[in-house]
Amino acid sequence: MTNHGVSVYGATGHTGRFVASELERRGVSVRRIGRRSPANALARDGEPNVWRSASIDHPETLDGAFEGTEAVINCAGPFLDTAPAVIESALRVGAHYLDIAAEQRSVRQSLATYHSEARDKGLVVLPAMAFYGGLADLLASWICAELSVVDEILIGIALDYWHPTGGTRRTGERNTARRLVVSRGRLAPASAAAAGRSWHFPAPFGDVAVTSVPLSEIITISRHIAATRIESFMNEAPLKDLRNTDTPPPTSTESSGRSTQTFAMDVRASGAGKSRRIIASGHDIYAVTAPIVAEACMRIVTGRSAKGGAFAPGELFDSRDFLSALRSDIHVEFPVEP
Repeated sequence: MTNHGVSVYGATGHTGRFVASELERRGVSVRRIGRRSPANALARDGEPNVWRSASIDHPETLDGAFEGTEAVINCAGPFLDTAPAVIESALRVGAHYLDIAAEQRSVRQSLATYHSEARDKGLVVLPAMAFYGGLADLLASWICAELSVVDEILIGIALDYWHPTGGTRRTGERNTARRLVVSRGRLAPASAAAAGRSWHFPAPFGDVAVTSVPLSEIITISRHIAATRIESFMNEAPLKDLRNTDTPPPTSTESSGRSTQTFAMDVRASGAGKSRRIIASGHDIYAVTAPIVAEACMRIVTGRSAKGGAFAPGELFDSRDFLSALRSDIHVEFPVEP
C-alpha cells in the first residue's frame, strides 16, 4: 500500500464499488463510507469488510469519516443533495474533493461556490470526473489545443444499451432543471428543436438518430474553452432504456463486475476553417468511470496537479497525457478525419 488514503463516499453503490476497487488496485488505502449503517454494507466480491457510515444531515459524521484521508471521492448521488455537504466537510478536514456528477446544476454550483476557499487552502475541488463530464472535457481539450479559434464543439455519445443503476434513476427524478448548452457564446437553455439529427459513429454503431442530451460536460468545457456553440447528443436506444421503468439494473458478465455495454464518444471541434475530431470507445460507462476518477485522484494527491481551487478536468490536467494513461480502459483514436 501507498501512504495515500482516500475516502470513497457512496462505496456501497454500483459505481462506488468500482471506484474503491480501482484505487486499491493502484495500491491506495481506501476508506469505504456508506450513507447507512455499516451493518448493512457487508463485504462482497472480495471487498474488505471495513466500512464507516456518515450522513449529509449530520456534518460531524462526515468529518469523522473523512478525517485523516488526503482526498474524498463522492460517488453518492443525487449530487444536488450530497455535493455541498461532502465538499464542505472535505475542505474542513483538509482533503481534496472529487465527484462523478453528471448533473449540470450541481457541477455549476460546485465550481462557482467553492473555488475561493479551496484555493486559499491549497485543495482541489474537481466535480464531474467521470464518463459524463470528465471524459468529454478531456477529449475536447485535446483537439481544441490545435485550434486558434473554436467556433463549435459537438459531442456525440453512442451506447448499445443502458441498464441504469438505482442511483441513476434517483438522480434523474431529482434533476428537473432545464438542460443548458452553449449558444452564441453563452450558457442557454437547450432547444427541443435539437432532436432528430443523424450522427455517424464508428462501428458497431454507424449512422444513428441522436437527440440533444447535454450533461455536465457542457458546464466543464465552457468554463475553460471559449466557443460559440457547445452541445452534446446521444443515440436513441439508451434513452429508450432509461425511459422504460422495466429496464433492469446493470448485470455483470466478468469477475470484475463489468457489463458488456459498449460506448463510443465522438468529439468534434471546428473554428477558423479548421476542424478536428477524436473518438474514445470502450465498455461499461459505470465501470470506466473508476479509472477516470482514480487517475485524477492519484495525480492530485501525488502533487502532479499542484493547484488549489475548483476546476474542470481540462483546466487541471494535460489532456493528452491523462488520456494516454487510460489506454488499457479507453481506446482513443486521434487524429480522425473530420
